Amino acid sequence: MNGYLEELFSLRGRVALVTGGSSGIGRTMAGALGRSGAKVVIVARGEASLAETVASLAADGVEAAWVSADLGRRHDVWRAAAEAVDAFGEPDILITAAAVNHRPPMEELTVEDWDATMAVNLTAPFLLGQRFAPAMAERGWGRIIHVASQQAVRAYLNSGAYGASKGGVVALTRSQAEAWSSRGVCCNAVAPGVVRTPLTAPVFADPEKAAAMAARTMIGRNGEPDDYAGVAVFLASEAAAYVTGQTVFVDGGFSVH
Repeated sequence: MNGYLEELFSLRGRVALVTGGSSGIGRTMAGALGRSGAKVVIVARGEASLAETVASLAADGVEAAWVSADLGRRHDVWRAAAEAVDAFGEPDILITAAAVNHRPPMEELTVEDWDATMAVNLTAPFLLGQRFAPAMAERGWGRIIHVASQQAVRAYLNSGAYGASKGGVVALTRSQAEAWSSRGVCCNAVAPGVVRTPLTAPVFADPEKAAAMAARTMIGRNGEPDDYAGVAVFLASEAAAYVTGQTVFVDGGFSVH
């Protein structure tokens, strides 16, 4: 049985690049891929949290490196991509979990809020796909996994620019799947529910609001970052070789309740 699971899910010999990999869902996904055998490069802004994450991964036997970058700046996206390749070579797996979450009421949403949200949440995943997917396709194997959101398909908690950006991520996923799946590059998105991360701190700071969100699930609780380890390994592995263009809702039933 172990040999069978190894064949299905092992990522040994693969290289993964994970944006937003120093906290929240991105950190969990980076750790899961690394513990499944991949070498991992994480990209985020804060050097201290990046260094701490890589040290934690190394303590678990994971080969990992980090690159500090502001993914809202296009030149930083290109620089981060180049530095990531310097660490372990071209990635076989790209996970885009980095996001910003400006959520003023719609009538207060500024052009600056909109531009900043789109730059990190949608443009950076597009640029990184353009940089890495053609090489994956040339090698005949690759995985792109975007972290989307419930707000790609429904509005709540001042979706504003954030919801629009995540709707774009879901559409981008389908476009990338159309472009590259026939050459071995499977492209999918994961749509979390309400998950306890730094990005959702304002929700969890209000116990009444957090309880209301939990009540909308079928399982009866909000998500935790660890709930996203398994889906990351699955979508990155040989087990998902016939899964592409999909948005997988990992939300305790939130989206169907």
